[in-house]
Amino acid sequence: MPGDAQTQIREFIAGRYPQEPVPVDQDIFSLGFINSLFAMELVMFLEKTFNVTLRSEDLRIDNFRTITAMTALVDRQVALTNG
Repeated sequence: MPGDAQTQIREFIAGRYPQEPVPVDQDIFSLGFINSLFAMELVMFLEKTFNVTLRSEDLRIDNFRTITAMTALVDRQVALTNG
């Protein structure tokens, strides 16, 4: 898988919103980037790209607020899968 998780997540969001650079620690909900459809796309992107399964307890808003938070979520899930 080319690139690290943070880069891939940032590129996914940038592909959807190319006019707006998104800093890794910026709350993407407060920026108005996330609606319910895009939230589901993010979940599916993370699961498919990083070969992880997100459980219902992982689907808390704080896990998706920033690129940094999503990267940490992916890292935890990959560690559980590979551990």
